[in-house]
Parts: sequence; structure tokens; C-alpha cells
Amino acid sequence: MAAGRFDLTRWLFLRLLAVVYAIAFASLGVQITGLVGPQGILPAGNYLALAQERLGDAAPWHLPTLCWWTGASDATLRVLCWGGVALATVLFVNVAPLATCALLWATYLSLTVVGQVFLGFQWDALLLETGLVACLLAPAGIRPGVATGTSRSAVWLLRLLLFKLSFLSGVVKLRSGDPAWWDLTALQYHYWTTCLPVWVGWYAQHLPTIVHRAAAAVMFSIELVVPFGILGPRRVRQAACILLVALQVGIAATGNYGFFNLLTVVLCIPLLDDRTLGRAYGSPHDDAGPARRRGRLGVAVRPALASAIGLLSLGTMVPSIAGLERLPGPLRDALAAVRPLRSVNAYGLFATMTKERPEIVLEGSVDGRTWRPYEFRWKPGDPRRRPDFVQPHMPRLDWQMWFAALQGFERTYWFPALLDRLAEGRAPVLALLASNPFPDEPPRYLRARLFTYRFSSPDTRAATGAWWVRRDQGLYAPRQGPS
Repeated sequence: MAAGRFDLTRWLFLRLLAVVYAIAFASLGVQITGLVGPQGILPAGNYLALAQERLGDAAPWHLPTLCWWTGASDATLRVLCWGGVALATVLFVNVAPLATCALLWATYLSLTVVGQVFLGFQWDALLLETGLVACLLAPAGIRPGVATGTSRSAVWLLRLLLFKLSFLSGVVKLRSGDPAWWDLTALQYHYWTTCLPVWVGWYAQHLPTIVHRAAAAVMFSIELVVPFGILGPRRVRQAACILLVALQVGIAATGNYGFFNLLTVVLCIPLLDDRTLGRAYGSPHDDAGPARRRGRLGVAVRPALASAIGLLSLGTMVPSIAGLERLPGPLRDALAAVRPLRSVNAYGLFATMTKERPEIVLEGSVDGRTWRPYEFRWKPGDPRRRPDFVQPHMPRLDWQMWFAALQGFERTYWFPALLDRLAEGRAPVLALLASNPFPDEPPRYLRARLFTYRFSSPDTRAATGAWWVRRDQGLYAPRQGPS
């Protein structure tokens, strides 16, 4: 295989993207009804009805989702999720990849819209943007095999997306002015303040300070310098690929970030050409169907679409890099026009480092005197429970509870709805938790207490078995009782 060809690159990229899609849809499928079903925390049907009332006929454009026509019942939401898993399987076996990529993107966009705050994470946006570009990369036909003539413009668009994700993640840290990033001490806080910590993080936390500083310096080197290797010659791209993947492995080893790390690794595949992949894995050209070339329409249209998306993508980088508060008028208008599609985005992870860990503990009571806690599956609760790995599953309520604790009750609009569903004993919401301390009937009283958590010291864990130490900070929300 000659260097500079990307037919095998495309073949592998689309299959791995199918795996990510399947994980994302399946992860959402087991929790969607509790989040936004009719008996969930933020019912999607109510959300769309309110949007229709306020936006009128423009609502479907501002909030593009298939649920405008299918409704947002539990059955519909499940069909969208598990239908997404089925489509991902179809893409994996290379059946109608172009049409399947388009359907996967439209389905995930539909769920992202009705998912509201629970599907507002950067990796949801990243999957949509990756999925849109994949539509320009995927070959046409029913069984195209390893079709020749891969669009180089689409390959470069994926590289631009990886550059944007990596480089901006470093830029926003420095532009935030957070002293913890500038003096390289941020990782002394990161492992125990991250959204869903893991037990490996407990050990990492107790490494010497010099190790934390060195790790932060390496991270900045990879985020700020290595991305320029994406633009370099073949050998440089290979080295950039190895370093970027290594960073994602390190991040995944010390925290739970859903499918984000896997998706970022998949985005590194376009850095490798067919010669590199052919040596590593052998050629899959015996895959079903003969090799086919793209038609003239694909040759003409795909580069044009890729150029338009590329210009918009570059435009999203300008505010973060140049510090501009307002983009030039035409670019600003173009980005505003495509914003409802959520598929051309800016990124920037951990711009400021959280240096405390507030946690909300929900409790219920029958008599107002004896209180029993609602335990979550993955977020910290019982100090003796080990913080475990859950990725690539994305437990979205657990994640949002972390934000709720940081933002405060007044700024967390969905939290009263969560309390209402617990007071009503709604089964889909209770299924999001590890256990229901009131199996017979809902409690008469609910309260949310705020604690500060920190990893325990080695001596404390040896003596008590506790992974965390915590301090009571009082009530997080007003106590809720019978109306």
C-alpha cells in the first residue's frame, strides 16, 4: 500500500466510530426514560410543547429532533436509542455506510435536543461533529467494501477537528488565568475533584508533588505543541498519534469520562495512512463486495461541503485563541445559522481547576426524624465505597449532580423536579439510583444535604477502610415535606 492513501484508514475509522455510536446509544438507552421520559426528571414532551408555544412554527428548526413527528413517549425514546445501536451495527458490518452515517447523526441529534441538560456535554457535541464529518467520508453504495478514492478533504476535516479539540483544551486553561494551571499544581486537585473519580485516582493523588507538576507539564506539551504535528509529514503525524492516544489513556485511567476518551482515540485514526495501518493489521480488502470508486457527484460535492464546514470550524476557534468577543459579521451569522445542528463547535476541557469537592446527599424520611439516604450508583456517597470505573457508560444524572453541587440550588433548574419525582416514587427515576430506601411507599419528607469530600489519607484508609473523608456543610436545598 502506498503512503498517502486513506482507504484502509476510512475502513477502520468508520468501524471504530460505529463502536462509539453503539456505546453512546446503549448507555443512553438504559437511562433515557428516567431522564426525559414522561415520568422522568425533565419530560421531553413538556419541553417540546413549551418550545412550540414560544417559538411557533420555527421550533423544529431551532430544536431539530424526530420527536416533533414521533412524539416523546417512553417507547419512542427507547426506539431511538436502541435503533441507534442497530444502525451502529449496520455501519460496523459496512452496509450502506453513507446512508447509515446520516441516520446515526440525525438520530443522535434528535436525542441530544430532547435530552436537554443531560445531553449537553462536550463529548455529545464532539460525537455529533465527528458524525457529520463521517457523512462526508463514508462511501456510497450498499456493500462498498474498501472503496477507493477516499475524500482527502474529509480526512483533513477530521484532522482539523482533532487539532481543535486538543489545542483549544490547552489554550482555555492558560487563558482562564487559573494559577493552578500556570504553576502546574492543578493535578494535585484533579484526581479527587473530577466529576466521577476512580480508585486509581486515589493512588495518583498521593504521588509526590513533583510528579504532579511533571505530569501537568507533559499534558500541556501534548495539548499545545503536539497538535501541530497533525499538520506535519507522515512520520510526524505518527508520533503525534501515539502521544495523543497516550494522553487519552492516562486520562481514562484516572477518571470516568464516558465515551469521550475512546472517541478522541478514534479521531486519531485519520493521522495514519494505509501503509501504516496495512503493516499493523493487514489488509481487509477481502471484506464483502468489490472496491468501488466514488461517483462524479461525490468528487465535486464532498470537497465543497468539507471546505464550508472547515471554514466554520476554524471560526469557532477564533474567540478562544484571539480573545475576540464578537466574530466578523458574516462568520457570526453563518455559525448562528448552523448552531441548531450542534455539529460545528468550540471545545475546551477543564478551563479552571476545581479545588473543592461539594457533594449532595439526598435523604428521605417517613416521620421527619429518621432519615435514610438515596445512594447513587457511581458518584461519591458512602465514604467507604470504592470509586470504581464505569466508562464507557455515561451515568448522566450522577454527572449532573456534580455540577449541581458546584452551581448551587438556585442555579440548578432541574433539581426541584428530581425531588418531586422522588417524592412521587417515580420508578424510571428511582431506577437511575443504586437503591430505593423506601420500597413500599415514597417518603413524606425529603432533604438535600451538602458535604465536602476529599480523598482520605493512606493512614485513614488503612485504619477505617474509607476512601473519602467528608464534612457536613448543612442543607443544599430547602427541606421538602407534604404540601
